Amino acid sequence: MKHKVMGVVNLIHETDELERLTQGRCLATVPFGGRYRLIDFILSSMVNSGISKVAIFAHTKYRSLMDHVGSGKHWDLQHRQSGLFVLPPATDDIQEISRGDLYHFYQHRDYFNRSTVEYVVITRSHMVCNIDFEKVVQFHLDRAADITVVCKQQADLLAGKARKVKLDGDGRVVAMQEHYGRMNSDINSMEMYVMRKELLMELVETSLAQGQDHLVRNAIFSRLDQLSIYGYLYEGYLGVVNTLTSYYKNSMNLLQPEVWKELFYQPGSIFTKVKDEPPARYLGGSKVTSSLIANGCKVEGTVENSILFRGVHVQKGAVVKNSIIMQNGIVGEDSLVQHSILDKDVKVEPDRDIRGADTAPFLAGKRKII
Repeated sequence: MKHKVMGVVNLIHETDELERLTQGRCLATVPFGGRYRLIDFILSSMVNSGISKVAIFAHTKYRSLMDHVGSGKHWDLQHRQSGLFVLPPATDDIQEISRGDLYHFYQHRDYFNRSTVEYVVITRSHMVCNIDFEKVVQFHLDRAADITVVCKQQADLLAGKARKVKLDGDGRVVAMQEHYGRMNSDINSMEMYVMRKELLMELVETSLAQGQDHLVRNAIFSRLDQLSIYGYLYEGYLGVVNTLTSYYKNSMNLLQPEVWKELFYQPGSIFTKVKDEPPARYLGGSKVTSSLIANGCKVEGTVENSILFRGVHVQKGAVVKNSIIMQNGIVGEDSLVQHSILDKDVKVEPDRDIRGADTAPFLAGKRKII
């Protein structure tokens, strides 16, 4: 990237309606697509765009986040001078932790002030996409914008929740929902913002001095008339994954080859934590159609239109349809699992019949025995 840019993955008060999937983990580390986590898409997009300095503002339940990202080596972010930094809350006080993202940015202001970058790209973790941030930054410079908001014109978000935005004929943001509501617009904010680092620090200090501590609600939404804020329309695949239904529907979308190819390889590859495991094994009598099967799986039964994560075992006579089974799951002999999401280490005993619905999939929490 031509200009010095810092990436910020903001996990503070990220909208999370994934029920038991986020009971013991933050939204950013929810497993997705057979062997990935939601945060992999943003981290990979930043790295592919030439952003080599990335800060993740952790909030709660971030043990799995620390385990997954580690030193950042799987995204080539392990460098000492730039690299990946996970910044947890500066205090354990519940009242302090519950404050908005601007307060947490202020607590780590030294991180920003020590950096020599000119611009900051602030994102969330639940926008599943493969985006070239270099194009976004260039758009920001061409418009001489104070803030650029990455948006997607998409009427159906597959039950995901996003903030609506209205743009004028020149692409300037003229209205933005304070939160999720009924604004009549098919343009959605992807919760990605580009601005100068100095402007961000100014917004942090000014807003906090006025008793306001939320970036979008207070610092941006209230300054639409004062600042030059433009919307960049992203044209690639977008999955907004912050509800259980949107998680299920966007996961099932991956079974379409054209969606898989676009999301994981265009404009760059999506990286994740590497685990060395043997290839999947398909034993005699097994049948697999229209499915994603990760390494280490053992299939003796039937799998249709489903996603199996690493190490899943589908035993003889078992049938898995339209379902997502996460790492090390076991489906016992002659059992049926349909329209279901089974978290890690779930065991389905023999002769069980588990059925959800397309609009309301059955969900089993981690390590549950059914």
